[in-house]
Amino acid sequence: MSADQPTVLVVEDELAQREVLAYNLEAEGFRVSKAADGDEAMLLVDEDCPDIIVLDWMMPHLSGIEVCRRLKSRPDTRSIPIIMLSARTEEVDKVRGLETGADDYVIKPYSVVELMARVRTQLRRVRPATVGLRLEFDDIILDSETHKVSRNSKPLKLGPTEFRLLSTFMEKPGRVWSREQLLDRVWGRDIYVDTRTVDVHIGRLRKALTQHGGADPVRTVRGAGYALG
Repeated sequence: MSADQPTVLVVEDELAQREVLAYNLEAEGFRVSKAADGDEAMLLVDEDCPDIIVLDWMMPHLSGIEVCRRLKSRPDTRSIPIIMLSARTEEVDKVRGLETGADDYVIKPYSVVELMARVRTQLRRVRPATVGLRLEFDDIILDSETHKVSRNSKPLKLGPTEFRLLSTFMEKPGRVWSREQLLDRVWGRDIYVDTRTVDVHIGRLRKALTQHGGADPVRTVRGAGYALG
């Protein structure tokens, strides 16, 4: 699996539903992790923070609504989009789910095609580069569909790793990424890479971004990591 594939966590206590969701998401090109209950979901989020969560409301022990509440109350997980699945059709239930922090609310039984579309909609917000969108920051333009980058209208030559690094930075300008977070996002958890490798590729990215002149837009945050701008 490619390290830059977006990850979806499916939280569903019914095995058949969980497997159908996982199958369709994988067919759409997502990496999928699965949890059978709310407690397992919380552990998986801490182990491998997903890009999006598809979360069933009605589960034993820790309910989906409580999982949503806890995740949205934490600064480190607050921005993860959550699509709530529920058989509850009353408007008051939908309002409650959204007020708890869910970004979308889908009533069971649902159309798989529609759910996949809703997942992609949320993905455009948090990982725009993965759906082929063009990103801009100051005078830098990154076209994720054609894999071309330019600065001040001049084309830049970037290696594949540097391209993924820049995509990550440009999706969330100003955010400080630790070396470990960049390793997870750019290289993937399945590959062992020393954190010093991040510094090497950041150096290459800086060189590429300034090959036609201009200030270095990548900022080093001492003791924390790197940021764009």
